[in-house]
Amino acid sequence: QVQLVESGGGLVQAGGSLRLSCAASGRTLEIYTMGWFRQTPGKEREFVAGLRWSGNGAYYPDSLKGRFTISRDIAKNTVALQMNSLKPDDTAVYYCAAVSNYYVYMPRAANEFDYWGQGTQVTVSS
Repeated sequence: QVQLVESGGGLVQAGGSLRLSCAASGRTLEIYTMGWFRQTPGKEREFVAGLRWSGNGAYYPDSLKGRFTISRDIAKNTVALQMNSLKPDDTAVYYCAAVSNYYVYMPRAANEFDYWGQGTQVTVSS
């Protein structure tokens, strides 16, 4: 099994920045891909960012490209999400997720991810 724990959420004013972190433990050698999702009440869980645990690929939806950056530290088994120029619409619970199966393409659907953290709240005030 793999355990994921998010941290770094909180309250920030519009235009500000926030950095989220996800710590992985357990059978981390099984991880192929890490990702971030977010969800608000009444909305489907939305793909935010993803990357191969080891490799050169990082992926973002077009709407977030340029504002959000995903990175990882393999030695520390952590992945971070740097969020800049935050907007009130970015308010959501943010989840870290991991994939244990190999996909030739980058997984983007929530049901393709095998492990999830508990989520961390991000609130952006206007």
